[in-house]
Amino acid sequence: MSNQKESTARTLLVALLVCLVCSVLVAGAAVALKPIQVVNSQLDKQRNILAIAGLGDPTMSAADVQRLFDERIVARLVNLETGQFSDEHDPTTFDPLAAAREPSTSRVLTGAEDIASIKRLEKFSVVYIVEDASGDMETLVLPIRGYGLWSTLHGFLALESDLTTVQGLGFYQHAETPGLGGEVDNPRWRGQWPGKQVYDENGNVAIRLVKGGADSTGPDASHQVDGLAGATLTANGVNNLLHFWLGENGFGAFINNLRAGEV
Repeated sequence: MSNQKESTARTLLVALLVCLVCSVLVAGAAVALKPIQVVNSQLDKQRNILAIAGLGDPTMSAADVQRLFDERIVARLVNLETGQFSDEHDPTTFDPLAAAREPSTSRVLTGAEDIASIKRLEKFSVVYIVEDASGDMETLVLPIRGYGLWSTLHGFLALESDLTTVQGLGFYQHAETPGLGGEVDNPRWRGQWPGKQVYDENGNVAIRLVKGGADSTGPDASHQVDGLAGATLTANGVNNLLHFWLGENGFGAFINNLRAGEV
């Protein structure tokens, strides 16, 4: 009996030591790889911004992405409440998503406000301005997000210098159903967005996905994009997030100020 107890104790001790060693190795690897993960995440974001702005291509090397981003794009911090540029934080390091999780740097959205189902809105966000050779704004890239069917869709919307014509739209993170809501990644669907008008003549957000397909000959054709077949809730989510971020609770005040030259 004594030998059996001793054997069991040794087995448990060995198992414990193996677990401890594995835990140390995993923790060490996580710490060591963290800087690489941060760099890769930043690179992926820059690549997506360039692609949606119509610059570069997905096959560009990391060095080319960094060079083109530094040459053509300027990150600016925006106060969402005032619609003005701000120097409160460094736009190259500020994380709006992290800010949205903190009560001190965000606010709770009411049910009527929260059409995108994001719950909390950060006080500041970061926009990306594509500049031409003269330093004038060529394209404005806005971060957007909102809930679809299964997940929050994170992406960017690029507007031309008139601040109403779409240059491009794309989502870089979501967990929608492949073949249904996941069709937001389909190049053919994304290819419908360039040239569409997000605002009507009265300045109201008019862009929307149309169930069953947009009417290319109708009076609202410039504001319509084909819906997602079999994915009504994801399509509704895209509609809602666009209307939120382009409206008064999102970047609406900033876009109006920018258009009027008052930022």
